[in-house]
This record gives sequence, structure tokens and C-alpha cells, in this order.
Amino acid sequence: MAIFSLLFHLFILFFPLPALSFNITTLLSSYPDLSDFNHLLSTTSVAADLTHRSSLTLLAVPNSFLRSSDLTQRSPTSTNIADVIRYHVLLQYLSEPDLHQIPTTGKLITTLYQTTGRANSNFGSVNVTRNPLNDAVSIRSPVSYSTSNATVLSLIKTLPYNVSIFTVNSLLVPYGFDLMASESRPPLGLNITKALFDGHNFNVAASMLMASGVVEEFEEDEGGAGITLFVPTDLAFAELPTTERLQSLPADKKAVVLKFHVLHSYYPLGSLESIVNPVQPTLATEDMGAGSFTLNISRINGSVTIDTGIVQASVTQTVFDENPVAIFGVSRVLLPREIFGKNPTVTTKPGALVGAQPPDISPSPEYSPPSHLSSPPGFRGEITSRAYTNSGQSILTCFALLRLGLYLYV
Repeated sequence: MAIFSLLFHLFILFFPLPALSFNITTLLSSYPDLSDFNHLLSTTSVAADLTHRSSLTLLAVPNSFLRSSDLTQRSPTSTNIADVIRYHVLLQYLSEPDLHQIPTTGKLITTLYQTTGRANSNFGSVNVTRNPLNDAVSIRSPVSYSTSNATVLSLIKTLPYNVSIFTVNSLLVPYGFDLMASESRPPLGLNITKALFDGHNFNVAASMLMASGVVEEFEEDEGGAGITLFVPTDLAFAELPTTERLQSLPADKKAVVLKFHVLHSYYPLGSLESIVNPVQPTLATEDMGAGSFTLNISRINGSVTIDTGIVQASVTQTVFDENPVAIFGVSRVLLPREIFGKNPTVTTKPGALVGAQPPDISPSPEYSPPSHLSSPPGFRGEITSRAYTNSGQSILTCFALLRLGLYLYV
């Protein structure tokens, strides 16, 4: 039986299962005591926000606790209600055993509210703690003197590695959050460098973006299809080998490297997690020509991995995520092989003058960002060929392993 267990795990390795999609309100509909909380999810935009996500934990508040909270005793705006509900969505899958393995010092976890950019500092995160005496798990603000906290009551639903739903005994309100604040807010026009500085771990990247001037181009692209940024942490820059002379590059090449970290569409984490080995063009591709400066994005061991051909990085955190902008922290600086490979091949866009500004590229009116990542027409032949090759090799390998297992078993 050990042989077949090994073969099963190898089969899963070669043919990973796609991420599950789910309707959070449907999952909660069979629990009458959560009807009020479910109603808030469905009447705000939060339920729709969760449709394309995976790897999350929902803290649901039963009717008896919700009806005695400020959310129902007062009359907050719809935006404020939605943000409070977002604060109950942890952007990490936690099983019941995971909760009971939380260190006594606590674990800071980002919530959906933190990704809106409306939270001050890291007040949109929660600190999950465990009492070693009775094993009770509490959810608190990262501000130690905050009065808003809740205790986890029970696990009511789980879809392994995608979503878990726990009940808690109190409504959680972010520290400093004004339930009665006016809803008259300016439309979203995210200041990307401010969002990175507020993240406290992206100072080098923020400074480079400001110095290069490309951040203004990124912010202009927030309209239309939106953008997705992969931003290296300060540690990633510190660990960059001295042989990779990023800072000594000419300004035009440095700008290309920064654009290499950006996809010209909005992709939430769930969309990134649900694809296997796609080749994606970047903003640098638009400047330098089709087929160049592409990223290979896949899911490996439960994490989103980005491969440039010479560097492999993983997504480490969500910095900001609200349509049309997603910003993710990554573990390494993404170095394009066209510049840092052994045989650099691309220096300027074909037919363009050195130092000339690339033309503005606007999305067509019919274009809308796909719910899952897809490849542009220019890449389909390459991807299809590679996919058939990889699939054929995987199938042959699995058949060989199965035959070996049957031979050993007999």
C-alpha cells in the first residue's frame, strides 16, 4: 500500500488540482444563526470580492452577538459596513489545527480591509493569539490597548486549503475606525509609493519607482484593465548578488526592469493561484516587443511562484488588493534574462531609437480583465506547444511509475 500511496502523491505532483471556487453566501445559507451576517455579506460588495479568491478564513458573527453590536445599534454608511465585514476576512487559510498551533506570542494576519488602502498603518490586520492555559484562540487588533477583540467559538465549515469559516463571539472593528464617518470620499486613485512606504517593507522599491518616474505611468494604468505589481521586499534587494549591477544600469534599462514587475491587468491572488505555468507579458513587453520580458507564473507547494528564466520568486504577502490595482510582495528581485542573462538579447524595442519614449498603449474599449489569467494571441503557439510537451512527458512518467508500482506490488 505504501507503493500506491507514493504513486498517488506523485500523480498529484504532476497533475495539481485546480483551486476551488465557492460562493460564500451559499456556504453560510444552511446556518440560520448566521443569517444576519450572511445578509451583510450579500448586500455589500464583500461576497462578490470573495468569488475570485482562495486561501482565506472567514470569522462569522452569530445573530445574537451581531444584533447587540454598534453595527446594528447605530446607522453606519454602506461603505463602512462593508469595511467592517472585510475586517472579518483573513487572507490566509487556517484550519482548526492551525489555530491551535498559533504561538502564544500571536500571529499577525492581513485582512481584506487592509488591502483597500483605507486602513491606517497596519490597523487593517489582526493579531491571532492563543491562551496556553485553556487553548482559547482570540482575535485582536495589532494595537495592544484596543478594546475590540473576539474569541473563536467553533469551526463550522471548511474546504481544505481554500476557505474555512469560524464563528466568533463579537463583532470586530478596526482600531481608529469611525463607523459614522461620511461616505463622501474621493474616487480611488491609489498613490502606489505611499502604499509601499506604508507597508514598511518596500522602501527600496518605492524609492526606485519615485526616482525613475515610471510610477506615474503605473498610476495612469489604474484605469481600464488595471494593473498587478510584484514588488520585491527590502530584504530581496539586500540579498541581490553584487554581480547583478541593477543600480548601475542606465536609467532607460532600469525603467524596463521596473516595468518587468508589472502586469497590465488586475489579477487578485485567487486568479494567480488558479493557473498552472502560464507565460504572461509585462509592461516591459509592451515597450520592448512581443515575446520578450515575459513572466512564467505558477502555483508550487501552495504558493504563487514567478519565474523569469534566471530568477524564481514567490509571493510573500498582499500589500494592496482592490480592483483595479493589486500589489503583492515578492521574495526576490525579478531580473529579466534579456538584461541579466548570460547572453543579453534585447536592449531597445525593435525599430525604436535609443532613449526614445515608448508610445502610449491604451486598452481597447472592449477589453476587460479576465477572471483567470490568459495569454495574449502572440504567445498562444509557444504556450500550446510547451503545454503539450510538458503534459506528454508527465503522462509518460506517470504511466511508467504506475507500471513500476504494479510490478513491485505483484
